Amino acid sequence: MYQSLFNKENTLAVIGLGYVGLPIALSFAKKIKVIGFDIHADRLEMMRNNIDPSNELTEDDFIDCDIEFTNDLSVLKKAKFFIVAVPTPVDSHNVPDLTAISRASETVGKVIKKGDYVVYESTVYPGCTEEDCLPVIEKSSGLKAGIDFKYGYSPERINPGDKLHTLETIVKVVSGSDAEALDQIAKVYHLVVKAGIHRAGSVKVAEAAKIIENTQRDLNIALMNELSIIFDKMNINTFEVLEAAGTKWNFLKFFPGLVGGHCIGVDPYYLTYKSQQIGYNSRVILSGRTINDEMANHVAKKTVQAIIKSGVNIAQAKVLIMGCTFKENVSDIRNSKVADVYNELVAYQVQVDVSDPRANDDEVKHEYGFGLCEKIGTSYDAIIAAVNHSEYKDLTEEYFKSLLKPNGILIDIKGQFRNKIKNLKYWSL
Repeated sequence: MYQSLFNKENTLAVIGLGYVGLPIALSFAKKIKVIGFDIHADRLEMMRNNIDPSNELTEDDFIDCDIEFTNDLSVLKKAKFFIVAVPTPVDSHNVPDLTAISRASETVGKVIKKGDYVVYESTVYPGCTEEDCLPVIEKSSGLKAGIDFKYGYSPERINPGDKLHTLETIVKVVSGSDAEALDQIAKVYHLVVKAGIHRAGSVKVAEAAKIIENTQRDLNIALMNELSIIFDKMNINTFEVLEAAGTKWNFLKFFPGLVGGHCIGVDPYYLTYKSQQIGYNSRVILSGRTINDEMANHVAKKTVQAIIKSGVNIAQAKVLIMGCTFKENVSDIRNSKVADVYNELVAYQVQVDVSDPRANDDEVKHEYGFGLCEKIGTSYDAIIAAVNHSEYKDLTEEYFKSLLKPNGILIDIKGQFRNKIKNLKYWSL
């Protein structure tokens, strides 16, 4: 398989061209023939014009790429090696939502042929590829996994907004249905991954590895968030504590904050869901999730308390939230916990303006039901610096003073401005 792809005798297809799939597709397209498949026609048209809908890649990233963007199954059928990179979110009850990956599997089943390969990159719980996805392909195709076609799992490690750690520079974990599949899949990924390939012993091992990468981060951030709550009650600045503790060589540098996005705030629920299925109820993981999910409420509550303490009628208060995306320096607003802060404040009848230099107003309205303010106002009772976009890093205390009422407060969630603020009322996690 590898040699035929390398010689451009056969074609590789990537199904799902979001912030994970598109970089994969373009990286391969600089080496071999690629089909980029997505169900959204508007996104496809943007990509045909060298525009990344996720705003992660530049126009130059599309140059010299042998790729055809399509939503046509007859075109997709030309491929021999399929990579599935579709979203795997959770629903409103934090239960894994496999709708997209099931539909993608059905799509693969309609086009896959004997001798073909399919590799999943979407984050799933251990066993999902073989127990949930492959049966869909088999039913749709009439072929038998591991006999008529080979398969594997290679977890995505894309970090949105990170220009240093990319597909090419992060070690790629791969797995396969048998020794031959593992060897061929590893060779295919080696075409684009310079950092090296790690061959996992099984598909389940590779699935589990992905899950615990983000579960570990989630738990460490949960510890920092709990510490910030404790230290706040002691009138101790958490960031100063972490700065001091961080001078020890083996202290892990994690920080408190809002935990949203597609990975850290989602992946642990896939593991705990599977854990419950096999009869074990997670305690540590779910405790960490509970702490992190409650931080938006904590921030909103501290803001309201500060406003009331300043003598303002909370029903007449006005707050500015700076930043709406799920993390700094990205445009993606999905699963942003900033929206939870907004909703908590509105529940107190606070008037809230939200500003973000990177988010799209229409997307925010569609996702959360509120829009971004066209122009930042003045006379705010509080400003919440929620996301550390680079556009904010040079803001001064005088700038915040110009927006706040004389007795207003700056809520600096991640402590970005703590060394700049001398006279304003100030609070951070």
